[in-house]
Amino acid sequence: MLLLQNDLNFSLDTILLENILISLSDKDVELLIIDNDEMQELNLTQRNINKSTDVLSFPLVECDFTPLGSIVINKDIATSVANELGHNATQEIALLFIHGLLHLLGYDHEKDNAEMREKEKELIKKFDLPKSLIIRSES
Repeated sequence: MLLLQNDLNFSLDTILLENILISLSDKDVELLIIDNDEMQELNLTQRNINKSTDVLSFPLVECDFTPLGSIVINKDIATSVANELGHNATQEIALLFIHGLLHLLGYDHEKDNAEMREKEKELIKKFDLPKSLIIRSES
C-alpha cells in the first residue's frame, strides 16, 4: 500500500503510483511530496549535500511488517522537468517514484551493470510513461 504525505496538495495519480508499487512489491512504501527548500534541507541533513535534488529514497531494515521504506519527491523539480520535456508533472512524479522504488529494492545504477536501467525501461513501457532521467542520459 502507498502511504502518502502530500501536505502541498500537489496533484498526483495515486492509482498509477499504487499500481507501480504493486507490480514490484507487496510491502508498504511511504511517499512524501515536498518543495525545493525542504528537499535541500533534507539532502543536507541526511547526505551532507547542500543542494536540492529530485528524489531521495530511504530504505528501512527489512522485517515482516515494516514498510519497504520512504521515497521523497521534490514537486518543484518534477514540475520544472516535466514542463521542460513536454510531459505532465504526474508522469514525472511516476518516473521519480519508479526510480526511488528501485533503489528501495536494492538496485543501484551507479554500481550495477545496467540492471536498474533495464528495469526502469521495462516499467516505463508497462505503464506508458515518457523516458526517465536514467534512460534520457543514454542518448
